[in-house]
Amino acid sequence: MKFNVPTKLTFLRLALAVLIIVLLLFPFYRVGFEFKTFLFHSILIDVRYILCGIIFIIASFTDYLDGHFARKNNEVTDFGKFSDAIADKVLVNSILIIFASQGFIPAIVPVVIIVRDIIVDAIRMNVASKGVVQAAKLSGKIKTASLMIGIVLTFFYNLPFELFGLQISKFFLYFGTLMSVISMVEYYNLNKKALFSEFDEKK
Repeated sequence: MKFNVPTKLTFLRLALAVLIIVLLLFPFYRVGFEFKTFLFHSILIDVRYILCGIIFIIASFTDYLDGHFARKNNEVTDFGKFSDAIADKVLVNSILIIFASQGFIPAIVPVVIIVRDIIVDAIRMNVASKGVVQAAKLSGKIKTASLMIGIVLTFFYNLPFELFGLQISKFFLYFGTLMSVISMVEYYNLNKKALFSEFDEKK
């Protein structure tokens, strides 16, 4: 199978997501390597998180690029949309889980996001089998953008806002979580007729 440029970018994003997961979870000290740490205005900075933040920004940019090239070159494919959704979820959801496990954010954030994704994907598969396709809505795009901004700020220790006591990183993560619920409800309302069409036909 010959992959087009958008699909190659999607797989690059997936590879970068896996790299971030390894950097965050692998016990490097067991192989005699430790990332440098330093103090910045009483904030202990671990270089590993700065590195992961940079990689995350690059990975997020590929998300924009693959969509741009797919539309520009008319290379939108079902496989591309499928792999793009997987790469996005691996990139964002896995990092949110790690952040929660390491105490950066409450566990409720990844729980809500993942449950929302499961419900929306289930609805999408159900209505797709009936020939109904819904394009991404504004609420979903706002959700994704908010979560990505929140993740980037968390990687960079919420700087410079942390210096002023402003929890901007958590604001974007909480707002993105709220928007994920709103987008789920919106997606359900848009598709409920198709979801329950077989029951309506039996009446």
